[in-house]
Amino acid sequence: MTATTHESLFPAVPDSADAVLEGLDPEQRAVATALRGPVCVLAGAGTGKTRAITHRIAYGVRAGMLQPASVLAVTFTARAAGEMRGRLRQLGAGGVQARTFHSAALRQLQYFWPRAIGGEMPRLLERKVQLVAEAGARSRIRLDRNELRDVTGEIEWCKVTQTVPEDYPAVAAKTGRDVPRDPAEIARIYTTYEQLKRDRGVIDFEDVLLLTVGVLQDRPDVADTVRSQYQHFVVDEYQDVSPLQQRLLDLWLGGRDDLCVVGDASQTIYSFTGATPDFLLGFRTRYPSATVVKLVRDYRSTPQVVGLANGLLAQARGQAAAHRLELVSQRESGPEPAYAEYADEPAEAEGAARRIRQLIDSGVRPSEIAVLYRINAQSEVYEQALADAGVPYQLRGAERFFERPEVREAGLLLRGAARASADPEDAATVPEQVRAVLSSRGWASEPPAGSGAVRDRWESLAALVRLSEDFAAARADATLADFVAELDERANAQHAPTVEGVTLASLHAAKGLEWDAVFVVGLTEGTLPITFAKTDEQVEEERRLLYVGVTRARLHLGLSWALSRSPGGRGGRRPSRFLDGLRPGSAPRGARSAGGGAGGVERGSGGRRKRGPVLCRVCGRTLSDAGEIKLMRCEDCPSDLDEALYDRLRVWRTAQAKALGQPAYCVFTDKTLLAIAEVRPDGAAELSSIPGVGARKLDKFGPDVLALCAGLEPGAEDDAEDGPEEGFADGPEEVSAEDLKSSAEEADK
Repeated sequence: MTATTHESLFPAVPDSADAVLEGLDPEQRAVATALRGPVCVLAGAGTGKTRAITHRIAYGVRAGMLQPASVLAVTFTARAAGEMRGRLRQLGAGGVQARTFHSAALRQLQYFWPRAIGGEMPRLLERKVQLVAEAGARSRIRLDRNELRDVTGEIEWCKVTQTVPEDYPAVAAKTGRDVPRDPAEIARIYTTYEQLKRDRGVIDFEDVLLLTVGVLQDRPDVADTVRSQYQHFVVDEYQDVSPLQQRLLDLWLGGRDDLCVVGDASQTIYSFTGATPDFLLGFRTRYPSATVVKLVRDYRSTPQVVGLANGLLAQARGQAAAHRLELVSQRESGPEPAYAEYADEPAEAEGAARRIRQLIDSGVRPSEIAVLYRINAQSEVYEQALADAGVPYQLRGAERFFERPEVREAGLLLRGAARASADPEDAATVPEQVRAVLSSRGWASEPPAGSGAVRDRWESLAALVRLSEDFAAARADATLADFVAELDERANAQHAPTVEGVTLASLHAAKGLEWDAVFVVGLTEGTLPITFAKTDEQVEEERRLLYVGVTRARLHLGLSWALSRSPGGRGGRRPSRFLDGLRPGSAPRGARSAGGGAGGVERGSGGRRKRGPVLCRVCGRTLSDAGEIKLMRCEDCPSDLDEALYDRLRVWRTAQAKALGQPAYCVFTDKTLLAIAEVRPDGAAELSSIPGVGARKLDKFGPDVLALCAGLEPGAEDDAEDGPEEGFADGPEEVSAEDLKSSAEEADK
């Protein structure tokens, strides 16, 4: 369960319809064999819902009851649609359409536009933020960056809930929207935005759904053509359907009821975008004869993780809570969830990095570990801490794997090598051929030092090498041409291989994913639930967000919070109310015990050196921004950087990293080097005051750094004296993860 095997990556295609059903539990089998009429699958986290619905489609196709081209399966992300296509292909049902709502609608709109509307279809606007900014300016409304993002979100919400500009103020008031600006101003920006789109002949993603709905409503001939093509529909994540998407689904169905929906009201976390669980919860009202199947056997998480997840929902309130599913773990017992309290956020990040380093050293792959937080601004302090600990990481939300330039280039090179290869019986193994081809484009058996673009490129190529090894292990007689064909099919399905590195992601972005070890961080009042969650329903959605985060963990689960934001802060924060009654020593909300944080909650200072507030060394202001703390000055305060010293430090760092066999950032990060080159310390005490220079780094690298600051070559002072400078340890010493220091602060929320 905790490691992907060759067989799970490349399983043999079932040889019959009955073979498709093998390995399904009774409830999953009930889903797979319910092929007619309305079907509602209530599926808890980790219960194998994707397995159930893909086997349902494949069983219908293999049994001859469903024609592949007549099935349309829709979900909400390109990644989920790609995974579904990949699984269907492995089950022998590769001709089935599995798409997002937007992708399916866009395909139909492009096809029917000349017939239904005529002329050339408008260009699709990739990003609407710039046009919203222009609409604001034309409306003489100044928007800062955060307001621009929020107003753009309001426009998207209006469109998926089918709210026109003139109705927005009344609808916002009626629904209790937490609006970022005066509703009348937003309505004006919305009106101008729509006018700008018309003037420039562009449409946005919401227009794709609106226009498709309009065509299907106004042109019965087009609707009949679509309905003759698709007779069977499957909707995944049905709790996230918006009114507009439901309207489109109704038009696709045209009064028919061959519909299978899958969802979990307890995982509704996108209501701010217009999503609602009402359609899932009201499914049996709309279809009284529907087959309803509940999936509650949790195959993902240990009983300890499942117990905490159930405990979170047991305290929930509202309509979604009334339909919660009590999960039952099918896994062996594992470690208890670990709770940790820290003095400040940098200490919390250091604690998470230290635990992650320990897990990796014990054999857990970095790609099987995740750090989850409420808002993206929290990522910076964890990026810094992981970099200091020498742990590779990847930020969730980067460009798609198969669209990366190095991956596209590798595909072309491998395709050329496959065409040019000699007799397969005389050729090297597939992994050997792949390694030979990719070595000319930057792949090596060991990763490069440092981070950034070079490391990202190597990680992409390394993922292809690992995939070739898994492919060859599963299919011993495969050729390079077979592997290239597999890559093409995966690219078409957006079924990307795993890139090694700890995942940093927001709780929203983690939906649908899972890892062996998950660290849910920043669990304080005001962050989770977030400050702007005012109503009971908004607070309950925050609880569901934590539930989603907890249920991403298979085996190891860490939950942590910091009592203050900055080092030396007052420490007045409280742990999230959602943990009341669950974390050791706490009581349910309303009956808080005096010793709420004791009894099993780790106090995470870890001997960390106490610091007061970090002050700007130029103007004296208290610093809170991550980059400013590293530099020890405000971003806009004048810099007295010694550029020549900075260059010498970088050259020295590269040599040190190479000698240690570690990435450069494990020696010192760029921000720490900048701070050193600005401060130009003349002694150990001054050097140690710079964030990023811990005790071990001071002992190991201090003499060299101080020599460079003095204009000397590293080691010169050792030649002039009998021993090392007082205050430094004798002899070389390895840098341990426990002593790697990070003083980054999260960006302003």
